[in-house]
Amino acid sequence: MAAIFGGDHNGQLPIEQWFFELPVCTRWWTTATVATSILVQCNLVTPFQLFYSSRAVFVKNQYWRLLTTFLYFGPLSLDLIFHVFFLQRYSRLLEESSGRSPAHYSWLLLYAMCALLLMSPLLSVPFLGSALSSSLVYIWCRRNPDTRLSFLGLIVFTAPYLPWMLMAFSLVLHGSIPKDEMCGVIVGHVWYFFNDVYPSLHDGHRPFDPPLWWRRLFEGRPQIGEDASTDAAAVNNDFAAAAAGEVR
Repeated sequence: MAAIFGGDHNGQLPIEQWFFELPVCTRWWTTATVATSILVQCNLVTPFQLFYSSRAVFVKNQYWRLLTTFLYFGPLSLDLIFHVFFLQRYSRLLEESSGRSPAHYSWLLLYAMCALLLMSPLLSVPFLGSALSSSLVYIWCRRNPDTRLSFLGLIVFTAPYLPWMLMAFSLVLHGSIPKDEMCGVIVGHVWYFFNDVYPSLHDGHRPFDPPLWWRRLFEGRPQIGEDASTDAAAVNNDFAAAAAGEVR
């Protein structure tokens, strides 16, 4: 039966194998995104219960909105598939480049989410999932400047142009400036600078590394004599060196 449906030798279907190969943060985020759209499609919840509103959160104590604003990309549709594809692809690439460390990658997600929540009231952007995805796409693109990509099989360009191509496509498609994607690029650039460029210019100081207490939540206590920042510095050393060459 597994052979009929394309399963592997362990009895897993290809989609199962793909799902369990995702790093943990990307896996849960992708799952929550799809599940949220299904709940809305089944009329179990409405988008009005999910979007971010500072008044609803801090006056009415609806704290779940701080999370659900990053999980809803719209009803089940081709547009949702497009968003989920970008979400899992670039989230996976970034999480794997961090050594599949839940502590370091979840700290990046926490930073981006907090920054976007602060920016949201200024720009009236209720749902921030696309902005968060744009942040991750931007960071990955800056870390892979020589990677060549193709847009719709028509235009070939290097990775750093991808965020701008996506914004131009959104502008043509919807006829309005994608403010959420612009916010994502700003947030992503701040992270990229302080995580990849700044350390090489300031003797390896890494202000955006997760604190020790955060690492302990995910990884337990470090071994005796282990420097809490050693792993992060090693993972990003190549990125920082390349970025320093760009800014000089």
